[in-house]
Amino acid sequence: MAFRKHSNIRDRNPTPLRSSWSPIDSASATVPASRVELALNNLSKKSLKYEHLMKDLEARLCEDLGNFRRVDSLLQEVNTNLQRTLERSNRSVQTDVPQIKQELHQSMGLLSRLEKDLPETQEKAAALVSDLSWLNTEFYERWRVIIFTSKSPVSWRWKACAYRAHRHRLVWGDKLMS
Repeated sequence: MAFRKHSNIRDRNPTPLRSSWSPIDSASATVPASRVELALNNLSKKSLKYEHLMKDLEARLCEDLGNFRRVDSLLQEVNTNLQRTLERSNRSVQTDVPQIKQELHQSMGLLSRLEKDLPETQEKAAALVSDLSWLNTEFYERWRVIIFTSKSPVSWRWKACAYRAHRHRLVWGDKLMS
């Protein structure tokens, strides 16, 4: 089949357009009632199905909107808490950190002084422990150490008196009798 090109619009459509429906043809174009009812039933079923889909969609949208609002409120709460924490940390950096640095500097100075005094304090503590152990020994043990050793923490005058009493076999008790 060959197509020919028309140069004129009139040449393309030489006949006027007619309507496809006319009152004369209406008698011959009857549609059975059962087909109309069937079409109406199909349309009503589809409309019910779409109505149920719209209700389901509406319910899901309501639920999603509620979830969105909950998430939004939680995010706002977290944001508020973060802002408060940021403000507290900034305030802490501005006020507490310099104070802590100052206290640290003072503590370091005190520790250096204590480090210098530590050997002397250790010597004093050792002397006190020695004196305490000497005082915790029984009387007769102390007496023997006083008389027979030169390491006892007693003056030579007391040692001489104790030795003289021992040599003369004087009576011993709570106090040395001479």
